[in-house]
Amino acid sequence: MKKFLLAVGVFALAGNVLAAGKPCEELKSEIDAKLKAKGVASYTLEIADKGAAAGKKVVGTCDAGKKEIVYSK
Repeated sequence: MKKFLLAVGVFALAGNVLAAGKPCEELKSEIDAKLKAKGVASYTLEIADKGAAAGKKVVGTCDAGKKEIVYSK
């Protein structure tokens, strides 16, 4: 029973960390690196408030879902 309660506690803490999300600059750098590795050229990545993408492609969310990473060519 103690092991079960310990496991539940660990998963609860891990869930909180994952829900916090990544900082925007860190996520933007990771996405930029992946695009460069795929050979994508001439694009921009912007950090915008959630819902402010205005027709652009959202490629990630950050700051606990408050902001979005927006891709445009």
